[in-house]
Amino acid sequence: MKQVIFLFFLAILCCGNASAQRKKRNVKEEIRSPKQELVYQDKNYLPTIKSVQFSPLGKEGDLPLISLNSDEKLNLVFDDLRADVRNFYFSIEHCNYNWEPSRVSPLEYAAGYNEDRIENFTSSKSTAQAYTNYNLTFPTEYVKPKISGNYLLKVYEDADKNRLILTRKFYVYRDLIQVQASLLQSPNVNNRASHQKINVTIKTNALTITNPQRDIHVVAIQNRRNDYQLETVDPLFIGNNEVRYEKTETLDFKGNKEFHYVDLRSFRLAAATIRNIRQDSIPYVTLTVDEDESGISYASTFDENGKFYIRNLDLEDDAANSSDYANVEFSLKTNQQPKGRIYLAGAFNNFIPSEEFELKKDEASLVWKLTTKLKQGLYDYDYIFVDENGKSFTDTFSNSHFETGNSYQILIYNRRPGTYWDELSGYSEITTNKKQN
Repeated sequence: MKQVIFLFFLAILCCGNASAQRKKRNVKEEIRSPKQELVYQDKNYLPTIKSVQFSPLGKEGDLPLISLNSDEKLNLVFDDLRADVRNFYFSIEHCNYNWEPSRVSPLEYAAGYNEDRIENFTSSKSTAQAYTNYNLTFPTEYVKPKISGNYLLKVYEDADKNRLILTRKFYVYRDLIQVQASLLQSPNVNNRASHQKINVTIKTNALTITNPQRDIHVVAIQNRRNDYQLETVDPLFIGNNEVRYEKTETLDFKGNKEFHYVDLRSFRLAAATIRNIRQDSIPYVTLTVDEDESGISYASTFDENGKFYIRNLDLEDDAANSSDYANVEFSLKTNQQPKGRIYLAGAFNNFIPSEEFELKKDEASLVWKLTTKLKQGLYDYDYIFVDENGKSFTDTFSNSHFETGNSYQILIYNRRPGTYWDELSGYSEITTNKKQN
């Protein structure tokens, strides 16, 4: 009888433990990053992912581009404000020139397993805002591109590709096409004061291209902005191993204006455009009000063409994990009554209009305001207006000028006969009105 009673209580205990374990697993399931729908663009899928930098190793802020089969590396750095340690993995996917997935098999475009774990991470040091900083340098032994073209880098949790953390575009080129680019005022009379025209000549000595209109795509990007790029497949001249893209209506960009600039390297001493720093649970930084500059002539000021850099003047330590975060208040004063939405934009948010960076009108002051969390550093920024039809404008609150300093990244894609994917076979960059700080 005692043995029966003992077995009965043992069964209850085991059931209780099993139930507790199930509950524990359920709790763990809830705190994992949620499943997300993949989009083929630069995107942070969680609001806790901040300060994402992705560029060639040693070339901070540049277009994430490397040469095929070279020793060049790309460097991805980001913070997770959940401040715990996560098992983040990454893989790559090949895309065509227009960022649609190519039909190339992973076995054809990637060497190794095409999946690896991010091993390098550190916790923040003595910061009001806790975070974990992750750092990835690749290609690695297990993830390495085998062909040229566009690629999408995917970072996700626990080797589950549905639990996306971030995606970033990058480029792998094979130097087969020589690219010469020049910049001039727009040949369109109405655009001469506001636009910058790019002419491109390519020399195809290393390739046999029978039909350039079909096999070549020319893409020009302003300031590494995926939201502002133009393309053409229509050359003005086709000669012996030379193709010129010089038609009046092609690759004619708004010059826009120089970016606004804020120095957030110190949360103790206020820089020029900072009105006030208030110490709270994390610092609260109020910037001076930006005025509507539409109708104002061009003025040359220093900027970084939209880039941002993580820097710290308050501590002599590694800026990646010793720099703090602050709530930063931006303000825009305008007499315009825009029928649409106003967004803060810069490389720090991929120039993508999103609810997180939308300005709201303060009825008391009639100023448009936004408070967002930024890490210590140097930031270029601007304002994007999106009308009721969803069309974006970069010059609603400022004029566009031919004189503005910009950089242009020129990418030449070709599709060889008999293949079904686009290779990146030429690259060049030109800079206009280069400024010195």
